[in-house]
Amino acid sequence: MPDIQLGCHTIRSHGTKVATLHMYDWIILLCLAVLDGLLNIIEPFHRFVGRDMMTDLSYPLKGNTIPFWAVPLIAIVLPLVIFAVIYFKKKNVYDLHHGILGILYSVLITAVITDAIKDGVGRPRPDFFWRCFPDGKPNFNNITTDVICHGEKSVIKEGHKSFPSGHSSWSFAGLGFLAWYLAGKLKAFDRKGHIAKLCLVFLPLLVASLVAVSRVDDYWHHWQDVFAGGIIGLTVASFCYLQFFPYPFDNDALWPHAYFQQLAETHSNGNANSINIRPTEFEDEPDDHGDIVLRDTSPILESMESGRRP
Repeated sequence: MPDIQLGCHTIRSHGTKVATLHMYDWIILLCLAVLDGLLNIIEPFHRFVGRDMMTDLSYPLKGNTIPFWAVPLIAIVLPLVIFAVIYFKKKNVYDLHHGILGILYSVLITAVITDAIKDGVGRPRPDFFWRCFPDGKPNFNNITTDVICHGEKSVIKEGHKSFPSGHSSWSFAGLGFLAWYLAGKLKAFDRKGHIAKLCLVFLPLLVASLVAVSRVDDYWHHWQDVFAGGIIGLTVASFCYLQFFPYPFDNDALWPHAYFQQLAETHSNGNANSINIRPTEFEDEPDDHGDIVLRDTSPILESMESGRRP
């Protein structure tokens, strides 16, 4: 059969079709963004903070080692650049679209969950004392012994949003998705023993971990906040990745489910004779040393070549 290239599935040729098919997914994504914005506007629950509790809440009020604006750059923009590089190399619009949609859903679902819990729990941050009493003069209710804050309102509001850590959850949501993505693209679990691939897979998780640790070092979060945020982000990232892509150890791990479904539909419609049935894919040749080369071992594609409908 004649060969075709992945250039047949570019933004120009299939971009409109893919975007239209997922129109409602993009609309819901915008709704999630609006919802998260509202969750950041409302006042969080003000948990009781007594005099005896201030021992663990009197850490210095510091700035952020990783500023808020840097988190989207690390968790979203960096992975998007990698998706774009792979697209320009392989011209697979399904991979690009589902990578973008998947990571945005991963981060926004995580953000909504994180901010909803923040508002509901209202746990004070480790530096709450200095947020509540910026002049260092504590004031408590004589009857309830609850704090009577006289600090800046917005600073006190942020002081009730310790659990879970937003920096941690966002970082693990975006970079966790990237780790899954790299595992599939590099065929990290192909049983050939190229453990160096795992270093690239774990690198995003290391970056996310360092972001999370910085929150404890800056006294903006307790360690439990960071741990919970990481679990939330990584869990959501896993669900979102597997919604669009196969498991990394699957033979079809290189590309999203929709790509192979498109090939199957093209074949079943009798259009396969005019295009390539063999998409170029990454593979390690038997005599390679972990380099990325081309392969063709998809069960779907094999069945198409043998004349059977998958």
